[in-house]
Order: sequence, then C-alpha cells, then structure tokens
Amino acid sequence: MRVVGFDPGVATIGFCVVDFSGGTYKLADVGCIKTPAGDELAYRLVSIRNDAEKILSRYKPDLVAIEDLFFVKNVKTGIMVAHARGVLLELTERLKIPNKSFTPLQVKQAVTGYGKATKDQVQKMVQSIFELSQPIRSDDAADAVAVAICGIHTESVQKAPSTALKNKL
Repeated sequence: MRVVGFDPGVATIGFCVVDFSGGTYKLADVGCIKTPAGDELAYRLVSIRNDAEKILSRYKPDLVAIEDLFFVKNVKTGIMVAHARGVLLELTERLKIPNKSFTPLQVKQAVTGYGKATKDQVQKMVQSIFELSQPIRSDDAADAVAVAICGIHTESVQKAPSTALKNKL
C-alpha cells in the first residue's frame, strides 16, 4: 500500500510518501510545499494544487491521508488552512484517489498510542518506526508522515475483517 500524507497549510504544506508492505514501513519521499508569503491567496492555492498534483501523479498512491482541522486558536489561520485542505480534497477527488481525513488526536493515537502526545513524542515515534538516524527536521513534514501512518493503520484495520471473512469462505 502506498499512502501520501499531507499536513495542510498555506505557507508550508508537509507531505510524504509512505509504502507499507508486510508490516514494514518505507519512507519513499518527504518534504514541504512552500508558497511565498507576499502572494495573493488564490495564487498560493493554485501553487499548492500544482505541486500536490505533481506529487500524486509521480507516486500514484492508493490513499491520500490529510490532517483535519480540529481546533484552531486563530480563526484567520484556520480559514487559510481550510482553503488549502479544500484544494487537496478537490484534487484527490478529481484524480479519483481515495482520501481520508484525520484529526490531530487520531494521528497521535495511531502513532504513539496516546491521543494527547506531544509533538516531540510523535517525532520520536516516527523516527523509530522508520529507523531514521535523526528526526525529520521539518515539523510540517514530520506531521505529514504521522498522518500517513494513521491512514495506513485505518486502512489495515478496515480491510482486516473482510480479508479474514474471505479466507473462511
């Protein structure tokens, strides 16, 4: 299974490509899409869509996992992030790639087993899961990896009962 994870934003969008097979995770790509702060919102959203489309076209994922907005301290920031999420959701639908959204609580639960884990705890688990010598430097990119892991866990759990039933038939 190949999953692309996105941590949406307008200035910086974390992304990753994770392959999962036989219980093993492999990080195929990780990074950030960046947009210039001085540009108009519409231009930045087009830039996000274009860069995300290149990633999706290159890696052809089975699933796109996108972090959901759960709580924001600054309403203006929340609205901006919602715009970016909308672009990613529209793009995956247009490309006919299944997508799932996960709250930060769900992501932390999937990665660390504790929904109120700190960013540092999530970073350390991501480092451990992928056996990285150092943590991923960008918080946005590391968050995207955690979102992808959550997507993999969710898909694995949802497919397990139907696979078990098929094996009994």
